[in-house]
Amino acid sequence: MKHKIMAMAVALGMVLGSVFGMGGGVVAAEVKALRDTPVNTADKAPDSYRVQDGVKHERAYRQQPPLVPHDTSKYEIDLKVNQCLRCHEWPYSDQEKAPKISDLHYIDRNGVRQDTVNGNRYVCTQCHVPQVDAKPLVENVFKPAVTGR
Repeated sequence: MKHKIMAMAVALGMVLGSVFGMGGGVVAAEVKALRDTPVNTADKAPDSYRVQDGVKHERAYRQQPPLVPHDTSKYEIDLKVNQCLRCHEWPYSDQEKAPKISDLHYIDRNGVRQDTVNGNRYVCTQCHVPQVDAKPLVENVFKPAVTGR
């Protein structure tokens, strides 16, 4: 068994050596970059867009997390504070007239219901993001799963 592995390693080394040693390797000039500028030059600053405040966005597929219809850039979310919960956690959601967090956010990975938002769902911005009116960076032919409700 030991000799078989050693023979395979030697054969693989010979094949790789012949491919890269005889000009079979990739030449840098043949690689087409995805960026418009050389790597050693500064990138252009990205365009900035305003959040579409107050615009309710339809979901593109059934399990899509809802998009946030307001700016969250100044919200604090860390181990001690989550400002999203001030409006969206029960009972504040009724007072603030904000959508209540789904009950699924209170269930742990073992299926046990908790009184507080589960730690796996605590950082809202992992899934929920504000929407801006930005042009797609690449061509997009995505079609929503359900149209015209």
